[in-house]
Amino acid sequence: MKIKRIVMLSREYAGIAGAGGVKDVVKGLSRALVEMGVETHVILPRYGFLDAKAMGFERMELSFKVNMNYASEERTEEVGFWKADVSGVNCFLIESERFSEKKGIYTYTEEDEIVDPEKRKGEGHFDYFAMNVLHQKASLGLLESMRIVPDVIHCHDGHTGLVPAIIREVDGFRHFFLKSSTLLTIHNAGIGYHQDVADLPFAKAITGLPWRVIYHCLLNGSFDPLIAGATYGSVNTVSENYARELQETELDALTGWLGHALKDRGIKLEGITNGIDPNEFNPGNPERLGLPCSFDSLSGDFEGKSKCKKSLLGLLSAGEAAAEFINGRFKEVNVSGTLEYRPDLPFFTVVSRLTEQKGMDILAKALERGLERENAFNIAILGSGKADIEERLRWVATLPHNQGRMCVLTGYDRVLANQMYAGGDFFIIPSRYEPCGLTDFIAQIMGNIPIVRHTGGLVKVRDGVNGLSFYSEDPAELASVMARAVAIFNESPSTLRKMQQKAVEIILDKYTWDKVAKRYMKLYVATCKRELAKI
Repeated sequence: MKIKRIVMLSREYAGIAGAGGVKDVVKGLSRALVEMGVETHVILPRYGFLDAKAMGFERMELSFKVNMNYASEERTEEVGFWKADVSGVNCFLIESERFSEKKGIYTYTEEDEIVDPEKRKGEGHFDYFAMNVLHQKASLGLLESMRIVPDVIHCHDGHTGLVPAIIREVDGFRHFFLKSSTLLTIHNAGIGYHQDVADLPFAKAITGLPWRVIYHCLLNGSFDPLIAGATYGSVNTVSENYARELQETELDALTGWLGHALKDRGIKLEGITNGIDPNEFNPGNPERLGLPCSFDSLSGDFEGKSKCKKSLLGLLSAGEAAAEFINGRFKEVNVSGTLEYRPDLPFFTVVSRLTEQKGMDILAKALERGLERENAFNIAILGSGKADIEERLRWVATLPHNQGRMCVLTGYDRVLANQMYAGGDFFIIPSRYEPCGLTDFIAQIMGNIPIVRHTGGLVKVRDGVNGLSFYSEDPAELASVMARAVAIFNESPSTLRKMQQKAVEIILDKYTWDKVAKRYMKLYVATCKRELAKI
């Protein structure tokens, strides 16, 4: 069987709208499919921060009304569309008042809070479920209007998880998509990521799904799009080990027992580890990444990497002048703490959301206790997240044993992040759970050896081969592996070089998008055969 046409439904696409790793997956996989000769379409909302025309999109003449009923009120919402060819991928943006008023993809922004104090920065949109339903219904209406019948509709996360149920249960879509199959990819199954809704009458009214579907797709009392998507189509997650953890271990408690609920229904959760486009993060192109000079981790040419390290240390060791410079150049970033200019010391870097999921509290405790003084090092942390974790890391940077060795940069800037990847010797990822992980790939391409907690997709980092790993959530174990990294840096630089080169070799051998797309193609074929057999 040959797959000819794929449609992706996503809230993100790298280069258009992005908030997390989903953007990179959708873009990387879509472009790889195009290279394989597959007609590929991507549909996402036109958020208020997107200037579609300036980005090369053209406004389509097509528009129509979408049924968006409330439990006590029949309603419709008008939608229109933009289209563009983006490197061979047919990209569509949905124009609607509900989307255009949003300044952020998933949460309210500082600008929203200034206008309306009830819309707190960082909090999710109050109408998240209606946004998701409008996105999905408008996408299906667009395909129907343009007579685009996909072999597979690939849905990304709970935001698009209702499509598999809608095309099988809602009149008007059922017959048009009769021979279309669906795949739902769960990028993060953690509690808070399901896009579930507890108001069941509202869920029934706005989705148009029958009561039997609503009640059949409950998890912990809420209507759950991930249950719906998995019930009516195939489902996978973004690494083999994360799929196993969700259906075979106690880590599933962090999802509200989603994996076991699927298992009880006889639904197998497939796992395909995400890929990466090495060219996107190639330090051989320093201008595009904002690096001071080039280097090549694969060939072992690290002279430029040494200069990147010295450049970043020079910036972060400048004290108040550094803080003023960084806040002027990278306006969203604030600096706490300072580093000594010691290029001879191992340099740990972190680029992460500052949350418990990412294990940043574990890192804070490890640094609070401190390593022995003979294990001298520098560490710089870049990211934003929970206010209490941000504050704790800033406080830890002020402790006497961390003076001159720890710098915390709260906020985010892409160029500064690239400099952190390129300038570091070891990259710390102490996640409590991690569906796949992308930052370990980026760090490896830039010769920055990842130190990971052995969980989820991070098991692709093999201890002593292409990185270092530890198992428990005990901060002392993280401190121990950091001390081990210091010893390798000081006593066995040849071991470090071997790991740096091996890491890139493994990525090129297994994890480029052209290779990962072949695995998705096999899953698409299996999904289509399974669905067509039901007709």
